[in-house]
Amino acid sequence: MAGAITHDNDRAGAEGRQSGPLIVTEDADLLDDLLRLCAAAGATPEVHHGVPERGGGWEAAPLVLVGDDAVRRVRGAARRRGVVLVGRDQDDSGVWRRAVEIGADHVLMLPDGEQWLVDRIADVAEGVGRPALTVGVIGGRGGAGASTLACALAVTSAREGLRTLLVDADPLGGGLDVLLGGETADGLRWPAFAASRGRVGGGALEESLPKLHSLRVLSWDRGDSVSVPPQAVRAVLAAARRSGGAVVVDLPRRIDDGVAEVLAQLDVGLLVVPGELRAVAAAGRVASAVGMVLRDLRVAVRGPYTPGLDDHEVARLLNLPLAGEVPVESALSRPHEGKAPPGAAVRGPLARFCTMFWERALAEAGSV
Repeated sequence: MAGAITHDNDRAGAEGRQSGPLIVTEDADLLDDLLRLCAAAGATPEVHHGVPERGGGWEAAPLVLVGDDAVRRVRGAARRRGVVLVGRDQDDSGVWRRAVEIGADHVLMLPDGEQWLVDRIADVAEGVGRPALTVGVIGGRGGAGASTLACALAVTSAREGLRTLLVDADPLGGGLDVLLGGETADGLRWPAFAASRGRVGGGALEESLPKLHSLRVLSWDRGDSVSVPPQAVRAVLAAARRSGGAVVVDLPRRIDDGVAEVLAQLDVGLLVVPGELRAVAAAGRVASAVGMVLRDLRVAVRGPYTPGLDDHEVARLLNLPLAGEVPVESALSRPHEGKAPPGAAVRGPLARFCTMFWERALAEAGSV
């Protein structure tokens, strides 16, 4: 069990912070458990029975784990963020009062909260900062150009200097590595992560994937596997987000448990809709399903248009915000032919559309 407590104190971390957490407890059994969880997260903690001397670990540590036995000894310590009160008694209602007394952000009970705590400690060890801006692209109907737009967004992001990961969430789509001309590139594909549970290291994930056009790509191999368990999807995408930068996901139009895990971690969704009435009708059904999970879904409209339609009318019919008009160019209407990937032409209309999208999205996320 883990619960959150909010408070107003927000101390900035001191320079020279240690990479592991500070543990404050005299409970030998609790200490053994916390040391075991730190080892599982790949972190080396500092251990004290009380608040360390000034200049020591209390203010410098990125995370402080206070055993319930040590509350009295830390009551006078300077208030800071990143303090977790750890106990074992699920029925002890007084633990919340004691957490407030020491300014704890969270109350955690073992063993129920072990996985949450391992993830939090691993975040500290990995030096996690702002999570990646994560954008999903989905077609309103088959052949809408969603995969090409997803590739162009990723290529543009990488060209602008952002750490970028392109994720192929559609096992029946033919493979984004093919679209990027890298189907033979060395690196892992989705089936290699099918057994992943719990936490996947962000750095290890990135290094294991093919690198194409200055970005990393997680796609499908040519084998028979067409699914990955939802737990593995959740773990892999969470690892991708922790490393920062931008993550672009090419989504299938069917919503299963694995796709729902992806949708739950997206910041923005783009629904690509050709400017024709049948496409709008099909896109309405897709939007209804996606909107049950994803709150920020926008429509990107692609011409040419049926008479009486334009991008604003399509957005109005779907009752979605308009992300813009995806420019018509050959890359959106015919398969990749071994030339430069979508969005590679810096002055091309598709690259300009993607650049403007990222500028707006990053500004909205407070990343610029």
